[in-house]
Amino acid sequence: MQATPLSILALALLGTLHAQDSIPVQADFQQDKLTGRWYSIGLASNSNWFKEKRHLMKMCTTIISATAEGNLEVTSTYPKGDQCVMRNSLYTKTEQPGRFSYTSPRWGSKHNIHVVETNYDEYALVATQISKNTGSSTMVLLYSRTKELGPERLEMFTQFSREQGLTDDEILILPQTGEAGSTGM
Repeated sequence: MQATPLSILALALLGTLHAQDSIPVQADFQQDKLTGRWYSIGLASNSNWFKEKRHLMKMCTTIISATAEGNLEVTSTYPKGDQCVMRNSLYTKTEQPGRFSYTSPRWGSKHNIHVVETNYDEYALVATQISKNTGSSTMVLLYSRTKELGPERLEMFTQFSREQGLTDDEILILPQTGEAGSTGM
């Protein structure tokens, strides 16, 4: 039997959907408890931008707030050179609580976001499947309510990132920002 371009596309789409379904979502997700200030403690990704910028990355501050429509407004402030840069994203809720979608206006990439695990007052583990016309990538973020987390949470982040197919050189515990960056962030 000859494989047609349509059958190849269908198999690729099925694989993508399966990969998204294999990422767990927090049971009994309570969106209102996720809002507030978070610090990015860990970042793992197999994307090209991560490989290029990894050595420059530092901890950033993220504020999550709910919109009237039930979506999440995510504002991240991170150091870039000697200044702080702010990035806003609107995570649109899906039919599954704890799962959101986002399309980057800058890059046109589609993000399928899963709140994998959180206890709301200490940490949140978030996994994102990113698709764009040049291919797909995976990103895992570890957020904390404080600038430090215990070794068991860091190990959980590392282990989950490996389970998503990421290698140790694609997993980074982010260094804290200096005094100038931490006061503005």
